[in-house]
Amino acid sequence: MSEAPAETDHHNVAHRGLITFAIMAATIMQVLDTTIANVALPSMTGDLGASQDTITWVLTSYIVAAAIMTPVTGWISDRYGRKEVFVVCIIGFVAASMLCGLSWSLNSMVMFRLVQGIFGAAIVPLSQTILLDINPPEKFGQAMALWGAGIMVGPIIGPTLGGWLTQNYNWRWVFFINLPVGIVAAIGSWAFLPEAARRLRRFDFFGFSFLSLGVGSLQLMLDRGGAVDWFNSAEIWIEFALVLTGFWVFVVHILTAEHPFIDPQIFKDRNFVTGAVFGFVIGLVLYSSLALLPPMLSGIFGLPTTTVGLVMGPRGMGTMVSMILVGRLVQKVDARLLVIVGLLLTAGSLYAMSGFSPEQDSWPIISTGVVQGMGMGLVFVPLSTVAFSTIAAKYRGDATSLFTLIRNVGSSIGISAVSVMLTRNIQINHSELSTAVSHYNPVLAQALPTAASGNPLMISQLDGLVNLQALMISYIDDFRMMMFVTLAAIPLAIMLRKPKTKLSAIAAASALE
Repeated sequence: MSEAPAETDHHNVAHRGLITFAIMAATIMQVLDTTIANVALPSMTGDLGASQDTITWVLTSYIVAAAIMTPVTGWISDRYGRKEVFVVCIIGFVAASMLCGLSWSLNSMVMFRLVQGIFGAAIVPLSQTILLDINPPEKFGQAMALWGAGIMVGPIIGPTLGGWLTQNYNWRWVFFINLPVGIVAAIGSWAFLPEAARRLRRFDFFGFSFLSLGVGSLQLMLDRGGAVDWFNSAEIWIEFALVLTGFWVFVVHILTAEHPFIDPQIFKDRNFVTGAVFGFVIGLVLYSSLALLPPMLSGIFGLPTTTVGLVMGPRGMGTMVSMILVGRLVQKVDARLLVIVGLLLTAGSLYAMSGFSPEQDSWPIISTGVVQGMGMGLVFVPLSTVAFSTIAAKYRGDATSLFTLIRNVGSSIGISAVSVMLTRNIQINHSELSTAVSHYNPVLAQALPTAASGNPLMISQLDGLVNLQALMISYIDDFRMMMFVTLAAIPLAIMLRKPKTKLSAIAAASALE
């Protein structure tokens, strides 16, 4: 039923630079779209006739559709060809983006965002697969460094670009901007991508259905939980039951079926499994901090959207610098040590962030962002290279799809976790701080006698200060939690396997140049 696909002859690949440019343009376009629309939601609300509760479906529809379609990327590309599927996905994504920009109601926007998520799901895993296909093993690291830069820097600049477009033009330009980028990416990919051998595989509809049920329900639960008060809502309990059912049946199925949707042989590769776990951690820490910082900078420090983007921009520069340097370091240093150093830098930056204060200037935020960006770059490039250095070529499409899916699930879980902690800790911290703001407190009565006597204006000002401090402490609690998660991932680096042969040693060592 299946044929082992022949690997692309990377030595005879022409126009490798143009291919890389085209697929990275598509990748950055898709990654930007996961965050660029967030800041435009308030502007969309009035134009689309939506409420604050329903406008979030603009994000939810895209996330759920992309999550469901990501795992099937490997089968579709093997069946219909990577080049053909990649180009079709770019065209479909751009067409859906234009329709999103032309939306006339919330229903039309949600429908077009679903289509956009369906086509966009395959772009990131296919771009990683193609880069691995067109490069020899000794160039894997260069390719993964470039790919990782797009994946990690894109979400950082997305809110800034989205805010600038919304403020200076219109929220519709958040989607229209994809047109020129998509045209260049589609033409370049069609003109220069080499043809890859197709692999005929039976489609395991049963396995795909239950994996989609589990992934889709999980994404929906994580995205909707905060709005419906989590497990106090029947909706969340239903979605949670669907998550357990979907994943349980899927795991049993792939272990017992003759031709499962995803070959369990993939999970026998220790490097891939460890890399996927680290991908989960990276998604959790990176996207969680990105979700926390913009509202903190605007809500506590009062910075406008454009200034928030400028303050967070150096984080992306730190990531890019570390990705450039890591290739040279790995020639002399064990890649596992680089991963550990990267995790320590990330944990150190989160520890410094746990000391933030409402009275500080922007410099601590910029400096910790640079350090955290460098740390994440040190982790991501070695892992994304080593994770695929030992896996068979015929599993590469499925492996990159799983790698992307696991990272995205990590980001969704991380964002939901820090959001829940933030909301609940604000209430707890406000309650604890309020106990000290009382006319029974002799220190307060001596320092602020007008407040202790019940002056309404002074009490209002004190309540504002208590709210501010409660919010700041809650952000600090989130940063501290992410620090512990990062430290807990350090022992996993030891599980990465060293190359056993000279050839694989060369591939792994020079992979990060």
